[in-house]
Amino acid sequence: MISASPVSARNVPPDHRSVLIVDDSAVARSMIARMVDASDRYAVAGSVANVDAAFAFLMRARVDVILLDLEMPGVSGLTALPDLITAGRGAKILVVSASTPDGASATVQALALGAADTLVKPGAQTTSSRFAELLSERLDRLFDPPALVVPRGAGAAVEPKLSAAPPCPTSAASGRGTFDVVAIGASTGGIHALSLLLRELPASFSAPILITQHLPTTFMSHFAAQLAVLGGRPCDVATDYMRIRPGRIVVAPGDHHMKVVALTDGAAIRLIDDTVASGCLPSIDPMFDSIAEVFGARALGIVLSGMGRDGSTGAVSLHRAGGTVIAQDVASSVVWGMPGAAVATGVVSATMPPDAIGRLIAARPKP
Repeated sequence: MISASPVSARNVPPDHRSVLIVDDSAVARSMIARMVDASDRYAVAGSVANVDAAFAFLMRARVDVILLDLEMPGVSGLTALPDLITAGRGAKILVVSASTPDGASATVQALALGAADTLVKPGAQTTSSRFAELLSERLDRLFDPPALVVPRGAGAAVEPKLSAAPPCPTSAASGRGTFDVVAIGASTGGIHALSLLLRELPASFSAPILITQHLPTTFMSHFAAQLAVLGGRPCDVATDYMRIRPGRIVVAPGDHHMKVVALTDGAAIRLIDDTVASGCLPSIDPMFDSIAEVFGARALGIVLSGMGRDGSTGAVSLHRAGGTVIAQDVASSVVWGMPGAAVATGVVSATMPPDAIGRLIAARPKP
């Protein structure tokens, strides 16, 4: 049994990533600890029963991952999440809770507050072996994004070095002119990044914002409601033929790609479910490709934190049409897969944290 002492940390093998478990259930702590320690990549550094003990532990030791329950006596995990991110000094937080099934508002809130990912505690329908597999999968994808692939026709294949992402000045990102639409693609870690970005936009910002976030359909109503609060403007889940209007946010549904088509008096959304190269549904690429066709040089594309390479092909299309592409930087990304893949194409004008991207958008020249 692992000690619940808030100040005593176990030694972790140098080739393992260290884990802190925060859960008020002794049974859950013991079960999760056995699963973590059974792996050849992770080891439990500590196990505590509440948020106060977690803070005390983190004052004395550093870990790579915090496995956090949400429903605990005293201060809840959700309430403490932002402060735990600070106390964790770079630790990634994986929420492991019965409160985070598909569609739960707590899931979207946790991700918006900075959790790297969520996992539902095992119930009657989930075996312990299946939960162990899911836990290992969630942990692995936080640290080992797939290899970056440069889209065909985008130039020489260059594997980007994480330290070499171009921290271009904001003037470089805004130098291709004004823009009439903002299109944002995001995945793992993207909800928190979106929250930081949208908070920087003033109420007077009027360009429409299109967002493709990799989430299941069941999350979308909660996600849209959260974005409306964060962005201080209406947010709709896209429907077929929906008009694109100033001052509003539109998010792709979880089961269709979102494209833009030109109308005689503006633009509208079309929903498709075609297979795309990235394998994602919804995918960022069709959104970027279509805004390149409709808006050309007056479009701004943004690639936020996420696994894989979705958005990189569309980023090339957008650049070729004269638009501007910005990517989230390495340091602020939970997973620098999608932003890194976009950078590898050579079409990204700047990499920066999401709050800086928001300020850049807010300061854009007026059309």
